Amino acid sequence: MGKVAVLDYGMGNLHSVASALNKVAPEVEVVLAQTPQQAEGAERILVPGVGAIRDCMAGFVEAGFAPLLKDAIAADIPILGICVGMQIMMRYSEENNGVDCLGIFPQPVKFFGSDLPVVQDGERLKVPHMGWNTVQQTRKHPLWAGIADRSRFYFVHSYYVPAGDNTVLAGHTEYGVPLAAAVAQENIFATQFHPEKSADTGLQLLKNFVSWNGRA
Repeated sequence: MGKVAVLDYGMGNLHSVASALNKVAPEVEVVLAQTPQQAEGAERILVPGVGAIRDCMAGFVEAGFAPLLKDAIAADIPILGICVGMQIMMRYSEENNGVDCLGIFPQPVKFFGSDLPVVQDGERLKVPHMGWNTVQQTRKHPLWAGIADRSRFYFVHSYYVPAGDNTVLAGHTEYGVPLAAAVAQENIFATQFHPEKSADTGLQLLKNFVSWNGRA
């Protein structure tokens, strides 16, 4: 299983992710990489992310991780993105008055906005979307192995990737609008939810990641 590089660009839930990886695969070397050099030789790359997209993008680019990620994609190295780590792979985000992202995926990142529906108690759904929600798997994938369809995962986010007309969708959930819970393309799998905070189901996804060969 080798070495997993968790990219540290100042905006990640690094220690909880690293702890979860160590729990599911204690034989794996988990490195918190602050530079591309520290990620050299990694057989898998994990891109976490928590916070505002502008700061995340700035930190990611300044750390030199954009070309690292591009090279890893070309080399078929398995990549997992989590939360904002998924959003920075999109084309564009509405957050911070609009921020260009890495453009690995063509979808935008949108704000939930004030048009969320009214729920039974007469109040609108709250933003951020925070807590447990059901994920419907929309395609077979090795990272779903051992995870029942419509399992629950933990979310916390105010911006989302639309699920409609999404050619890379791997799982979706509903929070007033249908949103991408997971996307996948070749050797990349990325989740809007936090597997490291999603109890045994999330740990299973991380366990699947550290044994994944990067093929769908």
